[in-house]
Amino acid sequence: SVINRFTSVFDSKTAELLSHHQVGIKQSFPKEGWVEEDPKEILQSVYECMERTCEKLGQLNIDISNIKAVGVTNQRETTLVWDKETGEPLYNAIVWLDLRTQSTVESLYLSISLSLSPQHKTGLPISTYFSAVKLRWLMDNVEEVAEAVLTHRAMFGTVDSWLIWCLTGGKSGGVHVTDVTNASRTMLFNIHTLDWDPELCKYFDVPMEILPQVKSSSEIYGSMCLGDQSAALVGQMCFQDGQAKNTYGTGCFLLRNTGIKPVMSDHGLLTTLAYKLGKDSPAHYALEGSVAIAGAVVRWLKDNLGIIQSSAEIEKLAGDVGSSYGCYFVPAFSGLYAPYWEPSARGIICGLTQFTNRSHLAFAALEAVCFQTREILEAMNQDYGVPLTQLQVDGGMTSNRLLMQLQADVLCIPVVKPSMSETTALGAAMAAGAAEGVGVWSLTPGNLTTIPTDKYQPLINPEESEFRYARWKKAVQKAMNWETTEPIISNGNGPVSNGNGPVSNGNGPVSNGNGPVSNGNGPVSNGNGPVSNGNGEH
Repeated sequence: SVINRFTSVFDSKTAELLSHHQVGIKQSFPKEGWVEEDPKEILQSVYECMERTCEKLGQLNIDISNIKAVGVTNQRETTLVWDKETGEPLYNAIVWLDLRTQSTVESLYLSISLSLSPQHKTGLPISTYFSAVKLRWLMDNVEEVAEAVLTHRAMFGTVDSWLIWCLTGGKSGGVHVTDVTNASRTMLFNIHTLDWDPELCKYFDVPMEILPQVKSSSEIYGSMCLGDQSAALVGQMCFQDGQAKNTYGTGCFLLRNTGIKPVMSDHGLLTTLAYKLGKDSPAHYALEGSVAIAGAVVRWLKDNLGIIQSSAEIEKLAGDVGSSYGCYFVPAFSGLYAPYWEPSARGIICGLTQFTNRSHLAFAALEAVCFQTREILEAMNQDYGVPLTQLQVDGGMTSNRLLMQLQADVLCIPVVKPSMSETTALGAAMAAGAAEGVGVWSLTPGNLTTIPTDKYQPLINPEESEFRYARWKKAVQKAMNWETTEPIISNGNGPVSNGNGPVSNGNGPVSNGNGPVSNGNGPVSNGNGPVSNGNGEH
């Protein structure tokens, strides 16, 4: 699997994209549920993107000395630990989607009561999604990390911290910092005090000395560092209370600006930092609905099933049938995030018939993205109290016109897409240009650049939309509680046993006794069954 890194240069007066370059980096999957990236490859991809982008600017006769500020935007929860003396990563980056920490999460849940849950400080549920449990796993399971922590050589950070440390000198004086939007995704950061919380660090048994210094988003060397979804919120110019955007990338992330006071969710959403644009500027908060698998389901159809050769093909393939014909796809490859937070869920495809073909699967995959968005939008409307009347969208998947029309149909409200879909990069550039000491980009409401948009209106009647959504909800329930960490090998009645379980040495359906597949008298056997190596018919 390949994830793209890119560098973009914008005109601060017009928001025009002047030049960009994109580099793919590999994701590795060493075990089921594990997702990693090479920190050195991440850094090298940034160097390459910057160099190639500057070359392209030269070809356009644009002097690179006109670049006034640099913004960094990144995956927020992806976790790294490196040695500050050697500058070397101590393990691969553990990507936000990774599930290896599930047992850690379960033990944490067992160790606390509801009243002591850290969510009132963090705005986040305890989940494999966030950085603290990934860091805890690294400290517990990687000898090099544990030793570096003990000898005071370890540095922890999300991707922004790693890049800034390397780009500002690395082991020769590199600056170890992060911004509030990335810090707020660690579960070690108090969203009310806007700093690392000693009690949370004690709860996760993380020494505070390995944490980066927290700055506002535009305090870092006149540049700006933002978590990717906060950057997209800025790029969509959602500076007013109640404005929202949904980004369609690997996952799907709906953020709604709630102003300068955090709104705690009662419906399975996250409370997070939207942005803090200056040392003396107030922090703005957001409600967030996070979906783990959006664009990743298209990549799965390509890489794992081979039913498309490129991601762009899915629009035509799904458009050939125009319906899933009752097929529903719940892509819970990493469990289900908002609003369920159910790590035991797993992906299912249901409603199959002999009529179902790959076009129907492609359509069901696109519908799944839209249904998941509706689930988090409904939760957000309940938490915020005012329903959205239209949805602003961005991200790579928004180039799929069929997906955008499906989204409008599923939500029963208009979907508005900017002409430049990669608003994450635009948001980083806007805030960097607006930083104190730079001042080349105005973020005051009257001076914001108007970007052309396309609007998709709902084309199906609400009754049909409701029917399809109800079927989707039924499919989601069937995906629940699929995976378990309970022992599955026993001498009793468990699923793999020496008793009556489905795989057994007794009477289970696969057995050494009388089960339907057996070494005894079962219908498929090595004895007298109808399919056998003994006296059976075959």
